[in-house]
Amino acid sequence: MRGGFGLVGPRRERHVVPAVDLYLLSLPVGDDGVVIGVDAEGRPAVLGVNRPTPYEVTLIGGLWTAQVLALRAAATGARVAVETGRGHVWSGLAQAAGGGQQCVTLHDVGRVPPQGASAGSPVLVIRDCGMRPPRGRVVAGPWQSVLTLLPYLSPTAPRLLQQSSLVGVQRVSPDEAEQIGRLMGLPRPAVDSLPTLGDGVTLWCTPRDRQFVMTQGTEAETGLFGAARRID
Repeated sequence: MRGGFGLVGPRRERHVVPAVDLYLLSLPVGDDGVVIGVDAEGRPAVLGVNRPTPYEVTLIGGLWTAQVLALRAAATGARVAVETGRGHVWSGLAQAAGGGQQCVTLHDVGRVPPQGASAGSPVLVIRDCGMRPPRGRVVAGPWQSVLTLLPYLSPTAPRLLQQSSLVGVQRVSPDEAEQIGRLMGLPRPAVDSLPTLGDGVTLWCTPRDRQFVMTQGTEAETGLFGAARRID
């Protein structure tokens, strides 16, 4: 016994790794956040929605993908506030999420109250307000991200795409693909691929980077939302 220090531990050789071999310890883990699917190489694609700075996301796509993102965000500990004019399509998610705790709340358009987001209680606001979403009362801020869902390209899309930190695009018409390509500065192969994307496939892009991601529902998600689909 050593006074105040307890028992002497076992005597073993130290585990030493030469500096040149440190790269072997790397793990195939992306940034902290929500796993939204896999990339073209089958690696997990992660969307970090819980941030200390404002984060705006626009998704031109289907309800299925937005709901999967909402459920997975809630699973990471975020509170999800859904602003929608079709509460009936979100009610099943609100009831199923959180294991009895109210971690997903539904609000009429323009009626989302202040959420009190913090580092210990981050918030994701999902705006499902149709083709012409009004300007929201609750906006992105520290620890509060906002995802706006657009079913198709609309007159408000250019403004939303310009102010968004991240844009997701699912299958769209050739004309819409051309417009999105100009707005986002997409290369020709990416523009040509947009009208042919399969259900569950999203092109996530920023002004600098772009990545195709396949989102596949888990057994629980498929039971709640059905199979992946682009059209609601």
